[in-house]
Amino acid sequence: MPLYLTYYFWLLLVSAVMFTLERLFPWRREQEILRPGFVQDLFWMVFNIQYVSWMLAVLAVHVITWFDAAVFSLGIPALESLQMIANWPAWAQFAVVFVVKDFLEWNVHHLLHRVPLLWRLHQLHHSTEELDWVAAFRGHWGEIIIYKVVIYLPLVVLGVDGSVIFAIIAVSLVIQELSHANLRWDLGPLRYIISSPRYHAWHHDVALHGKAGQNYGVNLVIWDWIFRTAYWPRDVEGPERYGLSPSDRFPTGIWARLWWPFLPRPRTDLAGKLRVQAEKSADRVVAGS
Repeated sequence: MPLYLTYYFWLLLVSAVMFTLERLFPWRREQEILRPGFVQDLFWMVFNIQYVSWMLAVLAVHVITWFDAAVFSLGIPALESLQMIANWPAWAQFAVVFVVKDFLEWNVHHLLHRVPLLWRLHQLHHSTEELDWVAAFRGHWGEIIIYKVVIYLPLVVLGVDGSVIFAIIAVSLVIQELSHANLRWDLGPLRYIISSPRYHAWHHDVALHGKAGQNYGVNLVIWDWIFRTAYWPRDVEGPERYGLSPSDRFPTGIWARLWWPFLPRPRTDLAGKLRVQAEKSADRVVAGS
């Protein structure tokens, strides 16, 4: 079976399992199956996987071919010729690449929240006001390009086996759909290692609990605990509200959202979220006095 068909099989299987689990063990029971934005999120899933990801893969092949020819003319060996861990057993390749890839993604995710221009790309993902498995696929194509560019070079240099890369993609798919799912799960003893629905829900809180947000872990959350960007109050069930602050004035249509990050507008996004955080803190002070 071709690789892309194998991926689609796992995508449908994982999504069907998550959908079933949400029906059996819903965290927010009042949340509708066809919540606002559900159909649009299906569009983002198809668009980002079927078109953006595969077009980037084809483009990467041409870019690497051109780059190899350029460096060869200068007497420099091609990057993929390094094959740093190509002879390692599959389990060792998986462990190393999964951790390295996740740490790079954590840094990219952190920058998406801290750099105003990058935050414009990431706003689309945070525009969802109700979380479930399909919300994981709501993301801007510009953001996907950044992730792919940062991650592709280490994979080329390390010389990772194709089957290992696919296994990493499959595991990441499970974790990312699970962390967005409408499930009241914290994964027990693994909650400080792997992202869970209870943990990631706080990342989508409309209020900030850090300088530019919290809980940036994509698959592994150990980076948040190491670099002190984790936020998980044990005495609170979950955030009161998800999504963007009203001051973000984010569009609702698909076409507008595709090009929104590149349209000129006042840089009030982060300021708006900080204002929501200040208002929430003030309410707590008043309530406790």
